[in-house]
Amino acid sequence: MNRLFYIGIFLATVFIFTAAFAPRIATHDPLKQFDYYDTVEKREATLKNASPSTEHWFGTDSLGRDVFSRIVYGARVSLLVGVTVVLVAGIIGTIIGALAGFYGGWLDNFLAGYVFNVFMAFPGLLLAIAIVAFLSGTNPTPGDRIRHLIIAMCVTGWVGYARVMRGQVLKVREYDFVQAARALGASNLRQLFIHILPNAVQPLIVQASLAMAGAVLAEASLSFLGLGIPPPNPTWGTMIDEARGIETLTNATHNLLFPGIALALTVMAFNFIGDGLREYLDPKQRRR
Repeated sequence: MNRLFYIGIFLATVFIFTAAFAPRIATHDPLKQFDYYDTVEKREATLKNASPSTEHWFGTDSLGRDVFSRIVYGARVSLLVGVTVVLVAGIIGTIIGALAGFYGGWLDNFLAGYVFNVFMAFPGLLLAIAIVAFLSGTNPTPGDRIRHLIIAMCVTGWVGYARVMRGQVLKVREYDFVQAARALGASNLRQLFIHILPNAVQPLIVQASLAMAGAVLAEASLSFLGLGIPPPNPTWGTMIDEARGIETLTNATHNLLFPGIALALTVMAFNFIGDGLREYLDPKQRRR
């Protein structure tokens, strides 16, 4: 294992811990708008775009909300969507790819020759945008929008797992121990689930870790485009979208900088983990 793998593990652990214990880690209510007494105007005023301080570690946004607390709660959305998409898409893709590779024939020709290619022909993000827009309708609740994001990314993400698993099953099913099990009368299900899948799953671990980074980035992209959880609920993509105005960029750079760093570190962490696992599980790369 290289050092970057351990750095990725450390960063991923920090973000997962942050998401799990967000109410205890956040210093303020992420939806509360803070104000102060304006001595010039002699009235209460919103604490907009305040610079980082001991009270607000990452400053406040254009509506006077604490940026640090919103980033902490935003981690929950990103990791929830990412983990769910990886699990659901991974299970669907593994089953379809395993069936195509094991049974071959017309089923493999139909799935690998047509279905996989059709899904691969569409740009994943554009297809996800279309699915979320179609499902959301008007005034979706936060729970509905999370569900729509997960569905959209599962529809676009299962093909990668299916292609990897199909290739692995085509290789493993020709091994001697599988041929021996077949000669001894093992059923197709026993061959597939007992002998083939446990020996074909290693590349899927790498695929899942890299796909986790892609899912987090895709959720942020959809939120940036206004297709994520509706405001005022915090997500990293929404925070970046809210901070892209000229006034904010020039006078309150922290509104864009900190959520961008959180997103970049999360994506980088899972990419480091994926690269480390690929190096560890591939004997050829380990010997280099």
